[in-house]
Amino acid sequence: MAPDKPDGEQQEERSLIGAPTREEEEEKEVRPTDLSELLKEGTKESHDKAENTTFVKDFLKGRIKRELFKLATTALFYTYTALEEELDQNKEHPAIAPLYFPQELHRAEALKMDLLYFYGEDWEEVIQCSEATKAYVERIHHLGTHQPELLVAHAYTRYMGDLSGGQILKKVAQRALHLPSEGQGVQFYMFDNVTNAQQFKQLYRARMNTLDLDSETKGGIVEEANRAFRFNMEVFDELDKIGATISDEPQGAAGLPVHDGKGDLRKCPYYAAKEATGASGCPFHSALAIASRPEVKAILAAFAAAVAAIIAWYWM
Repeated sequence: MAPDKPDGEQQEERSLIGAPTREEEEEKEVRPTDLSELLKEGTKESHDKAENTTFVKDFLKGRIKRELFKLATTALFYTYTALEEELDQNKEHPAIAPLYFPQELHRAEALKMDLLYFYGEDWEEVIQCSEATKAYVERIHHLGTHQPELLVAHAYTRYMGDLSGGQILKKVAQRALHLPSEGQGVQFYMFDNVTNAQQFKQLYRARMNTLDLDSETKGGIVEEANRAFRFNMEVFDELDKIGATISDEPQGAAGLPVHDGKGDLRKCPYYAAKEATGASGCPFHSALAIASRPEVKAILAAFAAAVAAIIAWYWM
């Protein structure tokens, strides 16, 4: 689970539909047998593995190739389309009804807008469902037909992560890919019908803990949540392999390649642009000198570890 953030940051980065009812506010005290606690404890190992995937680490560092980001968005579209189709079909099921929040949580329509931005009007004809994503989608459809109660595991791992780390990932993607500040390409991360994400997550967990489930079914949901983590990590692995074949040079704020600190300094775009005006001092080298200090390295490492946990929880 992602570490708690200061109240100020929570207010800035998280949003929601409305406060929980009085009964749900009183449900804050959880028991070890509550489903939310069983999921938290039962998926720790899977969560730790997800934090250390190459995809998550690279995303955290802003190493996002545009084409790879588009493929990741495509994988999310197929996943959420399947999940939300099955939630819609099973919205009257006693295990689904209390957790059914289509206006607040559903992401398929937002992903359509992102794909339209990246691929254009014919995006539906251009995109394809990858092999790893197809296996994930098939599992979701199977559950919707045969074991709808296990959809709770997939809804929980996806939507709770969306509300935890989505805003951080949005900002990383906008900076790294130079996306418009108005939100084009990152609609997926924006919950317009949610006004306080932290309160909404409390509401969602409280609702989960009121589901009338026996211990065997709860165990099955925890097992399915770990399966959901594995499906996601298989998608990550697939994206990593594709990413290794994609050439995408990092770009600076003005669209120029970023000097990597090696070779002839005169090849640095910033240096070349400033040389004619008599200015000096490449910002890359200044930043590199500061970052190489031991005390700064320690601070950056601690920060990276904290944010990696949030991002991994999001992607799951």
